Order: sequence, then C-alpha cells, then structure tokens
Amino acid sequence: MPFKYDAEGNLVTQEVNGKKLPVFINAESRESPFDADGTVATISRLNGEAKSHRERAEAAETALKPFKDAGIEDPAAAVKALNTVKNLNDKNLIDAGEVDKIKQAAIDSVKKEYEPFVAKSKDLETQLYSEKIGGAFARSKFITDKVAIPADMVQAAFGSRFKIVDGKTVALDANGQQIFSRVKHGEPADFEEALEIMIDQYPNRDSILKGTGASGSGAQGGGGSGGKRTVTRTQFDAMPPDQQRAVSLEAGKGTAVIVD
Repeated sequence: MPFKYDAEGNLVTQEVNGKKLPVFINAESRESPFDADGTVATISRLNGEAKSHRERAEAAETALKPFKDAGIEDPAAAVKALNTVKNLNDKNLIDAGEVDKIKQAAIDSVKKEYEPFVAKSKDLETQLYSEKIGGAFARSKFITDKVAIPADMVQAAFGSRFKIVDGKTVALDANGQQIFSRVKHGEPADFEEALEIMIDQYPNRDSILKGTGASGSGAQGGGGSGGKRTVTRTQFDAMPPDQQRAVSLEAGKGTAVIVD
C-alpha cells in the first residue's frame, strides 16, 4: 500500500477528528488520510453481513427443495391452481371465476380506502427530501467557502444525485453508483464530502469554484461577464422553474452569470 513519506523517510500523517492518520496515495495519485481502525471494522462488518446473506440463501434453498423435487417450476401457476381447487371445494355454489371477482372487488375497496394515506405518505416523503437535501445545500459550508454560485443553483445542478434511503442521505456519482468516503474507507461519504467529490469530478468545475477564474455573484477576482449571458437575481427569481434550471445549468457550464 503506497503511503507517503517525508524526505527523512518518516511516515507522513494527517490529523482527522483528533487522530493522526497516515497519508495514503491511491492509484489516481490522490492523497487522503487512511483510517486503518475504521477500515478493519468495516471489513469485519461486511464479512458478518456476507455470512448472514449466505445463511439466508441456504435456508431458502432448503425450503424450496421439496417444490423442486416435486417438479413445480412455476410457483405462480401452482398457487393459482391450489386456490381454484379450494374454491371448488368450498361448495358455495359459486364457480372459481366468480370467487376471483369477489376477491378482486374486496381488494379494490381496500385500495380505494387507503389511497389518501398513500398520497399523504408520498407528500411527507417529498417534504422530508426538501428539508433534508435542500437544507443541506442551504447550510453547506463547502458551498459558502469554495463555490462561486448560489446554493440553489448548486442544488439545481447536483441535487438529483442525492437520495434518501431509510432516512439517510445517499449520494450517487454520474454512473448512479454510491459515493464512498476518501477518508473513512468503505463508509459512505457524508453530504459535504460527497458534494466536494461531485464538483471535483465535474468537467467545468473551474467555472463554478471561487478563485479559479469564474465570474458572477460570489466569485473572487474581477472582470465582467466575458461575453457570457448575464441574468440578474431579480430576473432569475421571476423565471418559471424550468427556465431557472436552464440558467443554472448554463451557469454551471460557465456560459451564464447571475449577478445581484
């Protein structure tokens, strides 16, 4: 494992959360602190999860073996046949087709009763996303310190790559794969680190980072719009959402500037 050493041959360390961690150089020549204890703990946890998955798979195979030995290849067809036989044996003077209609009517009635609750649940999920993800962008120290465009524009460009899974924020890269931490190896990246990684991988990152030649509200350095499309904050706020997204994407590409 390629760790970094100083000119005297001593291992270079970096302090993270009160711990001195050795600096690791990855295949892309990027340097990051290596948390050995965290990595060992993660490996141990993943091994335990793998064992649990294997045991459940073996249990499922054991439970399904009698069906396989009996030559049942289509479980859905087998269940339908058993239900049909049961209906015929009920001797309710109703044929199997009528019983199925009655069952479907009952299911439809229950679905209709609970549809408002499902809609309310989806609305609450939307509110949770807005608060958790939108709030994270609005409170981001990385955006405040390093990014030259407003937080709402950063959210318009990168917000769709953050999801909420089991109440936790999950970040995805451009290929839809979960983004993992460069410091806590094997652990998911938190919001701030994930956003920094996304922008670092963004082809036009220099146009939206402070101090890299970007212009517009919040950027360091002088110079006009340089031939870029200029939109005032008042104009931007008056635009419909689809036009705001378009302007935000242009600003992310460095072809537009939003000024106060």
